Amino acid sequence: MYKVKGKEYPCCTSVTMGIIGGKWKTVILFYLIEGPLRYNELKKKMAGVTERTLSLQLRGLEEDGVVKRKVFTAKPPMRVEYSLTDFGKTLVPLLNAIVDWGEFVATNYSDTK
Repeated sequence: MYKVKGKEYPCCTSVTMGIIGGKWKTVILFYLIEGPLRYNELKKKMAGVTERTLSLQLRGLEEDGVVKRKVFTAKPPMRVEYSLTDFGKTLVPLLNAIVDWGEFVATNYSDTK
């Protein structure tokens, strides 16, 4: 049994999936690899995600210490920017492997072949 940030996991893979699992978390992380993005920029890149889901997923990633939220209030209108934390950046090799595998599958096993 593994215990991370007050949550218990039955194995090490469940730790990983507990942090990045789900339909949208890896997509969010993929877009943040290149650098910080505002909420609306993320929303535009992620066709099909609802505002509620995006907000909840970002909050979860923030709670797990993978994403940081920075609020700029210096001049109106207020804006919020999301970026990977140093801890979140440790996921980049894993995310790149997921991207590579997805491209392999899409290229070699697509329905159009």
